[in-house]
Amino acid sequence: MLMALAMVMLQTATAQTDRPERENLEKELRKLNMATMAVKGLYVDEVDEHKLVEDAIRGMLEKLDPHSAYTTPKETKAMTEPLNGSFEGIGVQFNMVEDTLVVIQPVVNGPSEKVGIVAGDRIVMVNDTAIAGVKMSKEEIMRRLRGPKGTIADLRIIRPGIKDLLTFKVKRDKIPVHSIDATYMLQPGIGYIRIGSFSATTHAEFLESMQKLKAQGMTDLVLDLQENGGGYLQAAAELANEFLEQGDLIVYTDGRTTSRRDYRADGNGTFRDGRIVVLVDQFTASAAEIVTGAVQDHDRGMVVGRRTFGKGLVQRPIDLPDGSMVRLTIAHYYTPSGRCIQKPYEKGDKKGYDKDLLNRLNSGELTNVDSIHFADSLKYETLKKHRTVYGGGGIMPDYFIPLDTTRYTKYHRELAAKSVIIQQNLRYVDNNRKALKKTYQDFDTFKAQYEIPQTLVDAIVKEGEKQNIKPKDDEEMQRTLPYLKLQLKALVARDLWDMSEYFSIINTDSEAVKKALQLLQEN
Repeated sequence: MLMALAMVMLQTATAQTDRPERENLEKELRKLNMATMAVKGLYVDEVDEHKLVEDAIRGMLEKLDPHSAYTTPKETKAMTEPLNGSFEGIGVQFNMVEDTLVVIQPVVNGPSEKVGIVAGDRIVMVNDTAIAGVKMSKEEIMRRLRGPKGTIADLRIIRPGIKDLLTFKVKRDKIPVHSIDATYMLQPGIGYIRIGSFSATTHAEFLESMQKLKAQGMTDLVLDLQENGGGYLQAAAELANEFLEQGDLIVYTDGRTTSRRDYRADGNGTFRDGRIVVLVDQFTASAAEIVTGAVQDHDRGMVVGRRTFGKGLVQRPIDLPDGSMVRLTIAHYYTPSGRCIQKPYEKGDKKGYDKDLLNRLNSGELTNVDSIHFADSLKYETLKKHRTVYGGGGIMPDYFIPLDTTRYTKYHRELAAKSVIIQQNLRYVDNNRKALKKTYQDFDTFKAQYEIPQTLVDAIVKEGEKQNIKPKDDEEMQRTLPYLKLQLKALVARDLWDMSEYFSIINTDSEAVKKALQLLQEN
């Protein structure tokens, strides 16, 4: 593995450095290899050569920037599957109720739906191995359910109301992983799309969502990139292209050994006229910041929320022979106005870098706009209206929404942390699915009429008490109830329908969404 990485380095050096530098690099690589062999051959105790090499690679990368990293084969596969847009398996959304897998929904037209598996089914055995009642980890269960396309998963299922175990043979297939979390109409004329990450399929998913919303009369768009940690740069460029005119610069990258590369709009975007509001927060990063920066710099739309994360470094993946990967930073990316939005960092100080968001909270930046200060040297201008924007770390929104630190009481946080809320919600939906579906045959009726029953709240309180989770006093309980009930209603909607319905309910209390609607209505 170490030699494979060395070969990549030598190839790069051959192409980009003169002979003395190349010879010096070869000398240092020989030294590294000799040290590895010495430890392997002479150290007093037995050593794991594989781990020795991995530790050496990690040690090198840890002294660089915070985003250069090494991942094992298992970690690499887990990281790339969502970005590639699919994995191979049986196609169910599930959750664990105590130690039993309960199907929330089978993937539409997926392998499980095709053989008759339905919401509420409990998968208790996979290929003659019990997965219920044996304290098996969620990761191990997923490993058994997934497998190469075309292979068979022999499932034993308990279905409520059916006495005997049911048997299903499911032929595994490619299962799509969607990067768009929600698509729905906020109100007449205004559509909403929430993107969770930027993957290989994001652009195609976005076009599908836009077609759906336009058919419902959408003329303006709220694009929610809150908590979007990024993904593929190319996917971000393709999305921004939908909003911009021909020749508009979307983003450019530039590095020490990589020449500048410009990404420009081709003029064929499908939403070049409608108004846009982009929602961001402190977790909006990387590819999501590219889209946000392009919209803001071209005065194409308004940005609402809090200053974004500030990841402006481009990583090149270097695949190693055993399936592991090195992701090495090779360039910075810049918004159209020339802003490098990478926040400051000290090489090798990953802990300090990771504390940035906590420092923002402690300084008041996340809760008070007056706590945010930029040096004059970080001033830039937007390209059409010449408004002042700032570089030096993230995208500062046009309209600030403070973090609501009062929404979650300590009692609520503890209930959530111990999974009391999600477990009781799943149990409630499991026991009442048929009755709920019969009463609320469409989501609009559910949203308008459904109220969380007191019995569900009581079950949560009772289970909390069993785990020694109690409100400090009645006042804390009363402050907890409104958002708890809203969250529960959204979760019930998710389990009966999907994530679009979840966000349709949870966003009724979102200050960022309310501000977006206000801006679109005023203008």
